Amino acid sequence: IFSIVVFGSIVNECYVNKDSQNPELLCIFNENESACSYGIAVGIIAFFGCIFFFVVDLHFQQISSVKDRKRAVLLDLGFSGFLSFLWFVAFCFLANQWQRTTMSKGISQGADAARAAIAFSFFSIIVWVSSTSELRGTDMSLFATDQFATDPNAAYPGYPTGSGIESTETYQSPPFTETLDTNPKGYQVPAY
Repeated sequence: IFSIVVFGSIVNECYVNKDSQNPELLCIFNENESACSYGIAVGIIAFFGCIFFFVVDLHFQQISSVKDRKRAVLLDLGFSGFLSFLWFVAFCFLANQWQRTTMSKGISQGADAARAAIAFSFFSIIVWVSSTSELRGTDMSLFATDQFATDPNAAYPGYPTGSGIESTETYQSPPFTETLDTNPKGYQVPAY
């Protein structure tokens, strides 16, 4: 959602006319076209990346190969880390260019959109870093294949078997084997 706010606000309101005589649209961030283009590009990459990984998460249970599951998690981890970096650069670049912008009538019309793009770039850093650290905490033992033999012709190890003889030293009797006393102590059967 933050990526939609960033690229949506830049596309909709961060291109303005400098004055009424010049019909050319200029980027509101210090008239630097690279700043607007970078903000839009990172926002679109983040948006489509989120859609892709949402679909992968929906179908994660159907991935039968442990190696493919591990690759999916590692790809998600790498993408989250990469986007954390891209959002950090976007925040620094947009904030720097906004600081250098001289205010005029045309620029003041899109100032709120520029501030929103900068703010949500910062919020995106926090979200993607937390996503990266959450994925880093994933229990990778779920993907471990060390317990299986490396020989492809080896049989599945199965469960360990006992000696087949039950011990008589149990903590409690097996169910339904106790003999029930027909007249327990302290209880008398009523006569009708």
